[in-house]
Amino acid sequence: MSSATSSTVSTPASDVLDRVLVLEMVRVTEAAAIAASKLIGRGDEKAADHAAVEAMRAAFDELAIDGTVVIGEGERDEAPMLYIGEKVGGAIGTGPRIDIALDPLEGTTITAKAGPNALAVLACAEQGNLLNAPDVYMDKLAVGPGYPEGIIDLAKSPTENVKAVAAAKGVEPNEIIVCVLDRPRHADLIAELRGLGCGVVLIGDGDVAGVIAVTNEDTNIDLYMGSGGAPEGVLAAAALRCVGGQFNGRLLFRNEDEKARARKWGIEDLNKIYLRDELAKGDCIFAATGVTDGSLLDGVKRRKDGTMTTHTVVMRASTGTVRWVQAEHRKVR
Repeated sequence: MSSATSSTVSTPASDVLDRVLVLEMVRVTEAAAIAASKLIGRGDEKAADHAAVEAMRAAFDELAIDGTVVIGEGERDEAPMLYIGEKVGGAIGTGPRIDIALDPLEGTTITAKAGPNALAVLACAEQGNLLNAPDVYMDKLAVGPGYPEGIIDLAKSPTENVKAVAAAKGVEPNEIIVCVLDRPRHADLIAELRGLGCGVVLIGDGDVAGVIAVTNEDTNIDLYMGSGGAPEGVLAAAALRCVGGQFNGRLLFRNEDEKARARKWGIEDLNKIYLRDELAKGDCIFAATGVTDGSLLDGVKRRKDGTMTTHTVVMRASTGTVRWVQAEHRKVR
């Protein structure tokens, strides 16, 4: 079953990303989620991630695309499969050329501990339309749709951003809810937000789902703040490109080696604040399948007869369409 709702994102349709590819991407994230789900609660992060990577790679090879991984499991010497720069697809050299950002298992620790909000995630766009973000940290700031352009600004303090959103929403700052990764590095941020009287939703992992939560009124989350992985920032920006909302991201570097890696991928301005459309441009497709139950998606479920069910959200920027896909995967007898 699937249902669709529309958003007010105006993006030209791509000649490369046809509508058939939208559902093909669902099959890719479903495959990764199903594979990872077999390791839920087993305490083995590496095994869960490996299973998702293997399944996602195999699913890509069934597609008639000439794909390039621009955000993946790391650089080639760090990741044997789905590394940055790897070619995927069953039509290398002949199929449509697309760039792919992916996280086969966003929430490896979550999966190992059977926690909430683990996802299999990917985004794709025409060649050159996704930022080649190095695997470093990124300071992130996101708000949902319906606000004046530029309402958030990463150059300003958390207090200033909260007050700006509150004023635009017509409420007091203490009525704003902010989602933040629960990390020691965010202690000052959390204290500042609570000093304003804000509600702070702390999540243990999975900041792609955390960013997307600002677009869903049912979560009551107004803003996302804090640092997390830069690759996940590009994935989140692609999702917001499809459904609306604003995103700011700034790369954070802990040492000279990380700065050198950024320059290797063509990033010269190391202090640049990226807006949503600088991270993900043009027509994008975003897909995520739940591995474990969460605020965005249900996790993979197994029935007594061996049938598995999956819950996926897939979005496309050019149409502003969001489809929620519930699928049954029956055992072939």
